[in-house]
Amino acid sequence: MTTSKKIGWIGTGVMSVSMAGHLLKNGYSLFVYNRTQDKAKSLIDAGATWCGTPADVAANADIIFTIVGFPNDVEAVYFGESGIFEKVKAGSVVVDMTTTAPSLAVRINEAAKNKNVGAVDAPVSGGDVGAKNGTLSIMVGGDRSYVDMVMPLFEIMGKNIVYEGKAGSGQHTKMCNQITIAGTMIGVCESLLYGHKAGLDLNVMLEAISGGAASCWTLTNLAPRIVNRNFDPGFYVEHFIKDMEIALAEARGMNLCLPGLALVHQLYKAVEAQGHGRKGTHALALALEHISNVKN
Repeated sequence: MTTSKKIGWIGTGVMSVSMAGHLLKNGYSLFVYNRTQDKAKSLIDAGATWCGTPADVAANADIIFTIVGFPNDVEAVYFGESGIFEKVKAGSVVVDMTTTAPSLAVRINEAAKNKNVGAVDAPVSGGDVGAKNGTLSIMVGGDRSYVDMVMPLFEIMGKNIVYEGKAGSGQHTKMCNQITIAGTMIGVCESLLYGHKAGLDLNVMLEAISGGAASCWTLTNLAPRIVNRNFDPGFYVEHFIKDMEIALAEARGMNLCLPGLALVHQLYKAVEAQGHGRKGTHALALALEHISNVKN
């Protein structure tokens, strides 16, 4: 099956390469760009067309997805030299799935309007497992008519797709998601640290608590990785630090005090300082072990 819409895809990281792959498998023509071409090799081998710049992706595609690392990367991809807005076609839609500042999502939306282009902000949650399985949660903001245009593509990548409202609403919702994850992650890591020190069989302990009120995605998917000392990234520590810093900045702007998030942010800065910035977010366990001088 070949579909009529041509899809642009910018960014082929741990999660996004799987997300783009699902679109290819469902018959969409894919035009792809990444700063490092080697990271797009699996998509190119599967039939995607390589483009040399984000602008070239936009020139070829009807719907352009972006999922890159940091807000400055989003800025460059959209507004920079050879960026999307240099060659984007009137009537197309841009969809930023990066977790970034809500204010930046609003700016992209305004710039898109000036070019008769639709804009949607749609950050995701679910990590590498959700990306591979096509079961991501997708938090969506923007004009509803453009969201409806993109919805069939979202449904290929995710299972829990919720329209949140106007431009920036998807990003605000993702901040709520990350705040929740930050608190959950420290609870899971401290639980494992306590269980280890108490001499429990951690796998048996997890079997017990995973079926009760403590049950959560982090406990099910990341706690076993910690037990097995597998800190490969489903989502990078350095990217989670970025997300927490966006949430803290937004909170300051709303005159909110979020002491739990501030604490977890500082602990993750310790993880990064210990050289684990490119490990998975569950590497928080390493910092907590270090603080308590626990050898595992």
